[in-house]
Amino acid sequence: MSRILITSALPGVNGVKHLGNLVGSMLPADVYARFQRARGHEVLAICGTDDHGTPAELAAAELGQEVSAYCREQHRIQDDLGRSFGLSWDFFGRTSSDRNGELTHHFAAALEARGLIEERLDQMIYSLTDKRFLPDRYVEGTCPVCGFRPARGDQCDNCGSLLDPVELIEPYSVISGSRDLEMRETRHLYLLQSVLAPAIREWVDARDEWPSLTRSIALKHLNEGLIDRGITRDLAWGFPVLKDGRPRPGFESKVYYVWFDAPIGYIGITREWADATGADWERWWRTDKGADDVRYVEFMGKDNVAFHSVNFPATILGSGELWKLVDMLKSFNWLNWYGDKFSTSQKRGVFMDQALEILPADCWRWYLIANSPEGSDTTFTWDQLVAAVNRDLADVLGNFVNRIAKFCEARFEGTVPFGGEPGLLEEALFADVSARLAISPISSRPSSCVNRPRPCARCGSSAMSIFRPRRRGRRSGPIRTARR
Repeated sequence: MSRILITSALPGVNGVKHLGNLVGSMLPADVYARFQRARGHEVLAICGTDDHGTPAELAAAELGQEVSAYCREQHRIQDDLGRSFGLSWDFFGRTSSDRNGELTHHFAAALEARGLIEERLDQMIYSLTDKRFLPDRYVEGTCPVCGFRPARGDQCDNCGSLLDPVELIEPYSVISGSRDLEMRETRHLYLLQSVLAPAIREWVDARDEWPSLTRSIALKHLNEGLIDRGITRDLAWGFPVLKDGRPRPGFESKVYYVWFDAPIGYIGITREWADATGADWERWWRTDKGADDVRYVEFMGKDNVAFHSVNFPATILGSGELWKLVDMLKSFNWLNWYGDKFSTSQKRGVFMDQALEILPADCWRWYLIANSPEGSDTTFTWDQLVAAVNRDLADVLGNFVNRIAKFCEARFEGTVPFGGEPGLLEEALFADVSARLAISPISSRPSSCVNRPRPCARCGSSAMSIFRPRRRGRRSGPIRTARR
């Protein structure tokens, strides 16, 4: 039995998530967790809301709510919706928890102790209309890389480039729409990713089982050259910036950047789970406390890959401590809505609460997994959904169920018969299958060796095929047991 730690990208707290969020991280993580539990493995599936950052502040302000109350309410809504979709999390926590705050301050102190954090005097955008600095998502404009508009101040949704607000062309305030902006000096903390670049590249190069999409995104950012990233912002909502356990001088009105504390939230939420259950969280995350035999698998959309393949590993590797790093980072392309990307902020697409009013959760689970955007972006349309449900569920599956029901009604008086105990034929089948599984995988042998009933001269296999050779005078077909 193996131990498998599973996390999916933490859904932002700024409103109900759409089907693109569901199929790009949470749903495949759940399918994988269910599969591994069914195989008998010990599984810990962790998820939770990403509470901090400008999206939460803007969404709360739009509704006239205090931001912490808004986040509590949205966490409950998203937890309930996830359970309604059958998502079998072991725990659904929050990145704003005290446990995550403790860990965020711990990592910041560890990085600074190793000389990987420094204060810098920065030039940042200040809105004369709003009378405040505008960090990342409070600024939008035109992407300097691909020309897409509107691009956010932290990332372009079109080309995936990681940005800084000052790089945007023709920027404007998201709060007021004002273009009356100017550059002013402010101090921030920077994580020296440029120093960590060789260690991160060595680690990425060793992840040869990653999907090509994941590796290509990680290598793109490494090949372009890692830049030092600011890990503080001029905001009120977030973890305060400390030094030696006290407010850091000159940073009293600043908080840690959401993309610094959010990935740490995977560990923080595991600690919440441990507090709630009495379990040992360190055996999942500390390699000196038993996590060296854990297989850690992450699920996320391609727009989150850079942060998890470069930025978060920089935090973990830079700390110099024995933390578990991800083994498999499973990434997905986008589910598009009639040619445009599903979007929470722009309220575009089908959202989880709406979906449940239209079809049962299992129907959505089947359709989304069957059409998951693994190899490329896929498009959702109502016509495709209706055609797939009518063809595959109503016709194919429905016909199969109907035939079985009619057979039971005609032959077994409408009652499904008891299966009985395995007999000689079943035992022979079990023995044949066990022998085949005990030898080297079929994929490692020449195709002409498969299903030979005698030893193969090319690969030496002596296992008999699970498909019995046809005998004269007997009808070939599946092995059946006699009715009892």
